[in-house]
Amino acid sequence: MVEVEVSNQAGVEVDEEAAIELARRVLAAEGVADGELGLVFVSPERIAGLKGEHLGLNEPIDALDELPAGPPRQLGDVVLCPEVVRDAWRAPLVHGLLHLLGYDHGGEMQAREEAHAR
Repeated sequence: MVEVEVSNQAGVEVDEEAAIELARRVLAAEGVADGELGLVFVSPERIAGLKGEHLGLNEPIDALDELPAGPPRQLGDVVLCPEVVRDAWRAPLVHGLLHLLGYDHGGEMQAREEAHAR
């Protein structure tokens, strides 16, 4: 089973159980049966800072799918900003998970995103 560690640092309510369920479903569909995943929910200011730190841009985004600092995990961390994604959090979570699995932007990733949206 994929172990999911959730850290809500956003200061707003998040449906953590639904996010965990979606993450496990997507990972299982992608052939991942075991591993560890971190889901971190942060404020717009924090995600903007992370984007600046890791991508060279300083603005709020919906999801940051990889944090290189800290102890390595089998799968990695997906960082979401609930205040930016609001009720549309599912697509950015799937997008971040697919990046952790090695997909790059393009047709194959888009097809996987569409498959998981069903």
